[in-house]
Amino acid sequence: MSASTDGRTDVLWFLPTHGDGRYLGASEGARDVSLNYLRQIAQASDDLGYYGVLLPTGRSCEDSWIVASALAPLTKRLRFLVAVRPGLMEPSAAARMAATLDRISDGRLLINVVTGGDPVELRGDGVFLAHDERYAVTDEFLHIWRGLMAGETVSFEGRHLRAENGRVIFTPVQSPYPPLYFGGSSPAGIEVAAEHCDVYLTWGEPPAGVAEKIAIARAAAEAKGKTFSYGIRLHVIVRETEAAAWDAAEALISRLDEDTIAQAQATLKRQDSVGQSRMMALHGGSRDKLVVSPNLWAGVGLVRGGAGTALVGSADQVADRMKEYIDLGIDRFILSGYPHLEEAYRFAELVFPKLPLRDTTGTAPSNARNNGPFGEVIANDIVPGRRVAAH
Repeated sequence: MSASTDGRTDVLWFLPTHGDGRYLGASEGARDVSLNYLRQIAQASDDLGYYGVLLPTGRSCEDSWIVASALAPLTKRLRFLVAVRPGLMEPSAAARMAATLDRISDGRLLINVVTGGDPVELRGDGVFLAHDERYAVTDEFLHIWRGLMAGETVSFEGRHLRAENGRVIFTPVQSPYPPLYFGGSSPAGIEVAAEHCDVYLTWGEPPAGVAEKIAIARAAAEAKGKTFSYGIRLHVIVRETEAAAWDAAEALISRLDEDTIAQAQATLKRQDSVGQSRMMALHGGSRDKLVVSPNLWAGVGLVRGGAGTALVGSADQVADRMKEYIDLGIDRFILSGYPHLEEAYRFAELVFPKLPLRDTTGTAPSNARNNGPFGEVIANDIVPGRRVAAH
């Protein structure tokens, strides 16, 4: 594992396989999240220069492996952050799937290790283990999975999982295997991350909370002689002016009534995820406490599980807040915005030029690669000036 020390970052976008639209909690302005629509978002993200896209997982989502497999041939350099689900998947089957997708995408697979935090959903999937036991399964799963992916013949006997002379014959492009991303806020989760993973993820808490989590994760990794890279999952609402951004934030939740919020909060409270509890504590289910830090708004979390905060403001403000996270050690952002197609363009156009991006994010758009005009020619004669990213 290695941590970034160069002060630059990569930016990933999000494929909304669980639904998309202009308003939260409403069918008004909703999108049909078909393969064609997801293709538009993936290809836009590819053309705009995003490092990759996250595909969510769970019973509310289309299957992330199948969607990524369908979209990989339709993109060129975009990476796909796809979930393995210890407890729901066998390590050998997950390893073969990962190796195949890495091969057919020419090394563009990233792995998101998801243990799961909703006991009700997990029981529906046949998983009846308590919180820490699920992380024990994750630990055993990754011991087997990592060995298989590295080309080893694996024999393993744990409390939950066994393997005897397991092998993956068609190994992945990336050596020894695609990078492992992991988000877990509990002591059990952080311990598993420190043992196995490359990128430690957090949801978008205020900078002080993120700094606290990074310090704990860093200490756990260092105790094992390792270092992490760090990523953060956020929504973004960026506009030409701060006032317009806050108007857009209010519009996003304008169709929510108190009953819908109460039902959503009751459902989210059943989870035993420490990270989800930290998200919910930011706002307490109230519209009156949604600004939880400068330009950090918790309105999305009124009805959405997982990532519940958004950076809201002008391009300069959003970039400044992101740089604060970079200063804490964050070297990759996983972002989203409603609707995801339009907001992918808006964020890249407004904020990419203001960020210290790595070469793997934000390179020249494909429609400018032949040095032709970028933007509509003015009065049929004058070529618009170009804006250059702040590498």
